[in-house]
Amino acid sequence: MIHKLIESRLQAAASAVLSGADTSAILVRPCPDPKFGDYQSNALMALAKERKMNPRQLATDVVAKLDVSEWCEKVDIAGAGFLNFRLKPSALASVLESAARGEHLFFQKTSQPRTAVIDFSSPNVAKPMHVGHIRSTILGDSLARTLRLLGHHVITDNHIGDWGTQFGKLLVGWKNLLDRSALEADPIAEMEWLYKIINFLGGVDQSILEYILRCVELVDKENETVTELWNHARSLPDKEFTERFGPDSVPLIFGSRTEEAFEATIQKLNQAGFVDRSFSRMIRPDVWERFPAALRFGIQAKPPVLDQARQELVKLQSGDAENLAIWREMIALSEVQFDTIYSRLGVKFDHTLGESFYNPMLKGVVQELRDKGIAQESEGAMCVFSDGSLPPKQDPFLKQEEGEWKPNPALIQKSDGAANYATTDLATLKYRLETWHPNEIVYVTDGRQQLHFQQIFSISHRWHAETPVKLAHVWFGSILGEDGKPFKTRSGETVKLADLLDEAEERAFKVVTEKAAEREVESSEAERKEIARVVGLGAIKYADLLPNRQSDYVFSWDKMLALNGNTAPYLQYAYARISSIFRKGGTESGATATASVSLNATAELALAKHLLNFGLVLEAVAEEYRPNFLCNYLYDLAGHFARFYENCPVLKAEPAERASRLVLCNLTAKVLRQGLEVLGIETLEKM
Repeated sequence: MIHKLIESRLQAAASAVLSGADTSAILVRPCPDPKFGDYQSNALMALAKERKMNPRQLATDVVAKLDVSEWCEKVDIAGAGFLNFRLKPSALASVLESAARGEHLFFQKTSQPRTAVIDFSSPNVAKPMHVGHIRSTILGDSLARTLRLLGHHVITDNHIGDWGTQFGKLLVGWKNLLDRSALEADPIAEMEWLYKIINFLGGVDQSILEYILRCVELVDKENETVTELWNHARSLPDKEFTERFGPDSVPLIFGSRTEEAFEATIQKLNQAGFVDRSFSRMIRPDVWERFPAALRFGIQAKPPVLDQARQELVKLQSGDAENLAIWREMIALSEVQFDTIYSRLGVKFDHTLGESFYNPMLKGVVQELRDKGIAQESEGAMCVFSDGSLPPKQDPFLKQEEGEWKPNPALIQKSDGAANYATTDLATLKYRLETWHPNEIVYVTDGRQQLHFQQIFSISHRWHAETPVKLAHVWFGSILGEDGKPFKTRSGETVKLADLLDEAEERAFKVVTEKAAEREVESSEAERKEIARVVGLGAIKYADLLPNRQSDYVFSWDKMLALNGNTAPYLQYAYARISSIFRKGGTESGATATASVSLNATAELALAKHLLNFGLVLEAVAEEYRPNFLCNYLYDLAGHFARFYENCPVLKAEPAERASRLVLCNLTAKVLRQGLEVLGIETLEKM
């Protein structure tokens, strides 16, 4: 684009003045304030400082050898050596005409494509995907789309959690409490319940289990009174339990099993501090009838439940055929859920290599790190300590306690020989380097894992010092409810991602139906549902990508579904509005390909100049991993178009002017559509 041409000429002129100087850092970027020009460069001041030259004199000498007259008015030297460039309308028109012919869309494919591995989403097997997965999934997908659009080779990998101690508990639950009909009806809900009930049974004293079972068995008997239940509780040895689980809670917890009373039941239970929120999954109405059998299993279990879980895990890790078959079935059932969610979101992966894929490599990784002197034994475990190469404040292997820097080692093998997340991540990194030979590897996770990845990256650089690869942890903040607390359901449960997407479509459908009625637009229910799907899912994605990713953001249905303001529906409507211009004019958008462009009005020039910056914004997104740059660019583009359309008649203009302005309309629509597509958001021809 034009700024690249100006940049190339400027670098050549600087080289002519400063023979042998490295001019690759001389860049041309949009001018922050349009009153000074369209593009600007301040790089000459840094070159002058390095050589102890007068920066303004250097700028004067470079401009004397710089010829950009085919694109720009006279180059202005400002301040200590800023160069300001103002584009000629004719140069702008030429770029727009070439874009209209389909030669470009204001960006160029890179001449130096790099291979990038992007690791994102990473849900856990046998658990429902929840709202916490939305940020990693949407952000990672957008970065992959951006890099691919710019011509880079992108490999996406979904590093699912398909291995670990949780499978011991799942296997115990599967073998003893599984309900096949429930599994067929909702596999994830059944597996989640199995895990939670086993976790609960293994963490509660047997006397408490016996008391809860007594309550469950007696609650339906007409003559049973609260006093009798409470008297039984007084005989329990656990006084802390009897104090927390008072007589007022008994009828509330076990006497109200309707859906209406359930939310209040769980809230009361949590307030009393009886058990954590996970208990709600075990006494919810649809599994109430199974609760007594689960309690009896926990009471009678020999060996105890958690010991059984450890035994089942060892069998799985040792290759037991039965446990492996069950484990594979759990993965297959989970992948159906994953694929359904990803299909709705339009997200695809090149690879889904879970934690289990790297199991055979773990011992070798630890041994190699030990042989190279990177890892060392400490109290029976294998750890990586600081090598002293970084200042203490930047060293992830040091922590400050009581004014002193103390070791903060990375544990890569436990004292019992077991591996952990760090071991698996190091094996994963090694595999990716050796298999795909990437130039960069990007991990998209929440901010709580910053220290973990700082240590992993540091170990990798010491381990693979000869392999130049950029390792980036693209971390993000939390999603908050409108009360400023982590986004949860009313009962305090984590919001399931499928439920969130359903609600987005339902709310959007309501808005679409109301707008159709207001405007007396005839549409079928199927048409409104399709619009609601595109608008609802787009609203969620855009609301997630719009903030600075490292900030927390407040989840608000009203704001994200609004047709005004910086939202996906506003941008989708802007695109649909432009499409309607061509329908009203009886003109195909392709008919603008041969039109001549003339830019005279202020609003025309402003819109044209903004279109030219599309490529710069895409490059900034790819370089800094920040899709919010693109969100704000598209919002500004829609604003420029609104002002243009308000001030510059299109369909009623004279033929030549009409054709020129239709080019602007068409190119704006194309950039909006392409930009939203990069964000993973669909567009509609009609809304």
